[in-house]
Amino acid sequence: MDRTFRCDLRRLFVRTELRNNGVVKNVREQAEGREAVDTTAPAGSSRERVARSILDHGPSSAADLAVRLGLTQAAVRRHLDALTAAGYVTSREQKVYGHRGRGRPARVFLLTDSGRSTFYQAYDQLAADALGFLVEAVGGGEQGKEALVAFARARLARDGQRYAHQLGDCSDTEAKAQALAGALSADGYAATVRSAPLGEQLCQHHCPVAHIAEQFPQFCEAETELFSQLLGTHVQRLATIAHGDGVCTTFVPRAAPPPQHERHTPETTSTTDSTAASGRNPA
Repeated sequence: MDRTFRCDLRRLFVRTELRNNGVVKNVREQAEGREAVDTTAPAGSSRERVARSILDHGPSSAADLAVRLGLTQAAVRRHLDALTAAGYVTSREQKVYGHRGRGRPARVFLLTDSGRSTFYQAYDQLAADALGFLVEAVGGGEQGKEALVAFARARLARDGQRYAHQLGDCSDTEAKAQALAGALSADGYAATVRSAPLGEQLCQHHCPVAHIAEQFPQFCEAETELFSQLLGTHVQRLATIAHGDGVCTTFVPRAAPPPQHERHTPETTSTTDSTAASGRNPA
């Protein structure tokens, strides 16, 4: 790991047990009811909470973060400025669907690759190197790709058994998607479900294997297949963190309602006509 990056990481996210000076507050800012900005903020501090909230909920505005974390917008913006300066956070205009009102569009903040890497588990590169070696060991090319697909499916099959159990007897699409999101969140994917026209969007705000999936997209493809099997319908991957998107988004189409058959009101007929029509479907 680059020495400069290690130093920046230590400065922003150093553990409390290693350094306690992050708890010292600026007296003047406390008197003004504002939160001091400490570049040696320990883990669990407001600055890390801001980064974690963006990780868990995806692109967020300063107002969203303030409400979510119980901080003032001014405090949130100072933390965002520090994270942006360190290269852990970037911003863009908020996407607006439908008619946009007057005024400048709000800006939302999202984690950069460097920001996400601070939350990833160690040995990502070791795993990527091992997979690359195995691909070459079986011959590379199409054989290597097939081996990767088989490995990805086998790895996810174990998770799929647990997820299927948690889906239980869910019948409608929304209930299945919500149950799957809960199961994924328990495994560190920070998943949520939001309604969309004609279906649901299953959003994974964190991907513990994003660095691996970036190099080996077979993992994303196998996961999409698993979702389709668990939800009992064809799903569509709209975005992935591995491809540089802020959130992994999967569209789950809502099941079409059963066709409604027209009800025919029987007309009053004679006994002879009724008997003659018995056993036949009405025209």
